[in-house]
Amino acid sequence: MSWHPQYRSSKFRHVFGKPASKENCYDAVPITRSVHDNHFCAVNPQFIAVVTECAGGGAFLVIPLHQTGKLDPHYPKVCGHRGNVLDIKWNPFDDFEIASCSEDATIKIWDIPKQLLTKNLTGCRKELVGHARRVGLVEWHPTAANILFSSGYDYKVMVWNLDTKESVITSPVRTIDCHQDVILSMSFNTSGSLLATACKDRRIRILDPRAGTVLQEASYKGHRANKVLFLGNLKKLLSTGTSRWNNRQVALWDQDDLSVPLTEEDLDGSSGVLFPFYDVDTNMLYVVGKGDGNIRYYEVSADKPYLNYLTEYRSYNPQKGIGVMPKRGLNVSSCEIFRFYKLITTKSLIEPVSMIVPRRSESYQEDIYPPTAGAQPSLSAHEWLSGMNKGPVLVSLRPGSQLLSHQPLFPERPLSNSTAPASPWLSSQTGQLAAEDAWRPRSLLEEKATRRAAEQRLEEKKTWFSNGFDIFECPPPKTENEV
Repeated sequence: MSWHPQYRSSKFRHVFGKPASKENCYDAVPITRSVHDNHFCAVNPQFIAVVTECAGGGAFLVIPLHQTGKLDPHYPKVCGHRGNVLDIKWNPFDDFEIASCSEDATIKIWDIPKQLLTKNLTGCRKELVGHARRVGLVEWHPTAANILFSSGYDYKVMVWNLDTKESVITSPVRTIDCHQDVILSMSFNTSGSLLATACKDRRIRILDPRAGTVLQEASYKGHRANKVLFLGNLKKLLSTGTSRWNNRQVALWDQDDLSVPLTEEDLDGSSGVLFPFYDVDTNMLYVVGKGDGNIRYYEVSADKPYLNYLTEYRSYNPQKGIGVMPKRGLNVSSCEIFRFYKLITTKSLIEPVSMIVPRRSESYQEDIYPPTAGAQPSLSAHEWLSGMNKGPVLVSLRPGSQLLSHQPLFPERPLSNSTAPASPWLSSQTGQLAAEDAWRPRSLLEEKATRRAAEQRLEEKKTWFSNGFDIFECPPPKTENEV
């Protein structure tokens, strides 16, 4: 009889969720009251976009990431749709381009100005007209530039090539017409060569997105799937939905055999949809419940048991929707590995929640930040349509090691209240020096950074002195006896 250790060794065992302080939240945001089971929020390192409640058509807000606090009631909106906006997604390769779809059966591509919105934006760059009924979901291709997927209530998935001169595109390059009901969820594998869909007819399908053919189809009756997700390169799918007894559950599937799930796990008896998010770099799965304040997280492994439950972030504030920051927008100095943006309609609040790995060292942690997908496409639209497949272009998250294609336009306010706020002058000087010193050896750079940090601490300490005494080392007397 072989002995199995009771505890699994894992560097993510103690990951915890840290909500932002009130001044780092976005307050007085009129969040949509739509009953659709979508995220209603999209985030990138520059902006946070959120679908808003609006009379006479559909609109969404685009707020610069650093502009936290109370939102002006007359803040300009992006409002060109004639019906409610149902989904919004940022272009993964352009931080100033966003796609939106609506009940008016159109998809619009918007260019967000770099100098910020001063009035309502009503003119879009491109309009895609092809669906017969309202459009519920949009997804950008993960590796190919200018390829967009949309799914509508006409049960069709359409593939659009935006690399054209026309401002109104009326014919998609491909229409996938194999679903018998409304498509609830779409997900790509890492290279974008496969598309998984969850449909209201309770079936999960794996499609070839270029040919439009169904490669695999699940007809398992014991699990009614709402959302489906590819798990990176593990050749597995994860779906969230309900069991026969209406319990919320997650199910894991083999990508090549959808006859029976590899494992099923019942979570609770609530009715809200479960939104799954997978972090390819850390193999961590986050399950966010709509209508409750909980975020459960697991580690996913290729072997049994496939799902290893870690713990749960709990909050009294229920989320209606959720946004997720791409990896390149995280704060690596605080060991942040994931960041959610919770839409709390009861308080008209958007609350960032950081998932943090507790580490004693303040230096860059190489083991929890492997190379990740950057902001550059690996294929053009024409190359992908002609049959080529490529994985994402990887970049390092080490500060100063590799410049991403889109640099932050605004100074981002840190989510955690640090004891020593860095001056904007120092940060700009650090950025200049990092660019000048890119060719120098790593040891010299680290030495220079240490020296600059020491100088900054010395400057701050000067403000602690009163009449030549350090008020922390020699506190003023509090009683007569001490005098």
